[in-house]
Amino acid sequence: MNRDIHADGLRALAHPLRLRILSLLTGAAMSAAEAARELGDSQANISYHLRRLHDAGLLDIVEEVSVRGGQAKRYRHDPDSGGRTCARGPDEQALLATILAAELRRRTDYRLSGAPAAMTDAELWVDERTWQQVLAHARALSLLLHNAAKPPRTRGTRRVSVTVSMFTMDPRR
Repeated sequence: MNRDIHADGLRALAHPLRLRILSLLTGAAMSAAEAARELGDSQANISYHLRRLHDAGLLDIVEEVSVRGGQAKRYRHDPDSGGRTCARGPDEQALLATILAAELRRRTDYRLSGAPAAMTDAELWVDERTWQQVLAHARALSLLLHNAAKPPRTRGTRRVSVTVSMFTMDPRR
């Protein structure tokens, strides 16, 4: 199959439900029925979006289980897939920023008032060594969170939102 995983992956993220599915399937492998119950949507709709995300290389099928005489696939998000879907051109970068901003806005409605949080926004100039250190820490943080993710409502866990977008800006603009 000759497909552009990068372009397919970015297009797959264009639907707001798909980011929620990816987040959900970071903590646990789920079937369409299980994900539908968790997200409060129909199994048919979730199944469609799971197939699109899988076709784009963002989900792995980790097992197939027998359910009422049929087979159900359980999917899990591949956190390394982000590198295959990074926006390359200006139009793709704008699309990805719009997608992430909309998801951050949705999650903010669920923010627990008074709970500890961290937020930063900055447009600044730093030396190359500092920039490389910050990028390494951000990647390590992302990996730590993805590896520690648990199924929804697991005892002793808390629901959190994490959105990180860091990039070098054009110095001429």
